[in-house]
Amino acid sequence: MAAPLKDRDLDRRGRVREAVLHEGFLRHRSFRWLKIATFLSLAAVAGYFLADVKPRPNGGSWYGYMLGTIGVALILWLTLLGVRKRWMTRGRWSLKAWTSAHVYLGLSLIVIGTLHTGFQLGWNVHTLAWALMMLVILSGMWGIAVYATLPAALSNNREEMTQTQMLEALRAVDRQLHDAAQPLAAGEAALVRKSLAQNPFEGGIFRRLSGRYPGCATAKALRRIAGNEKVDSLLTRKLAMLARVRRHLQLKAMLEVWLYVHIPATFALIAALTAHITSVFFYW
Repeated sequence: MAAPLKDRDLDRRGRVREAVLHEGFLRHRSFRWLKIATFLSLAAVAGYFLADVKPRPNGGSWYGYMLGTIGVALILWLTLLGVRKRWMTRGRWSLKAWTSAHVYLGLSLIVIGTLHTGFQLGWNVHTLAWALMMLVILSGMWGIAVYATLPAALSNNREEMTQTQMLEALRAVDRQLHDAAQPLAAGEAALVRKSLAQNPFEGGIFRRLSGRYPGCATAKALRRIAGNEKVDSLLTRKLAMLARVRRHLQLKAMLEVWLYVHIPATFALIAALTAHITSVFFYW
């Protein structure tokens, strides 16, 4: 009986270890950082109502200064995630743990930063810093939502093919089209040559995000060429493959585009915070 029990124990440990390895950063350690961030936020709210400041704490009160210090420290620490990604370690401060802390402590800044303002917002550098902080947080929330949903769609669209393999398959169809178009009339052959010569993915980030390519030479050739079954079949096949690659590029763009807001807004936030702190200590 000892051997089977030992085998079952080892199997159970293996399943637990595998579950931990596949645990997402949002659920890391049974939502450890969500609990810490929630406690921090509730403590900030309780302190706001219990602080002996009349009528209410604001950025210029001792409680406002304390929240401001905590908020700045958190923001500066959160910006280190990009540096942290360069180090591959495991354990308490693994990249997964750091990312989980980044998400949940970042969300806690909504409470801490807003309470720091004392709800006194206006057209000044202090409100600008708060607004940029909110923009960074909201763009980060969008990024989390995107990464939670799009990778599966990206994988399903590829059907176990890599981007390189999809492009190589397109080139193979182009070679077949080149040979099949030789017997065509001059006008129809010219349409095929345009399909072969055109970069079917041209356009910037907005074109990729839209997934629409109205000037597609392959679609135009398919509409206008008739009577050649082989060419028609190859153009149809190429158009379907183009649709898959364009969808692939669209999903990749959607995964990356939020960073075009999140990262620049973070640098702008640090600049606004520097101006905010400087104005507080040197002009007040």
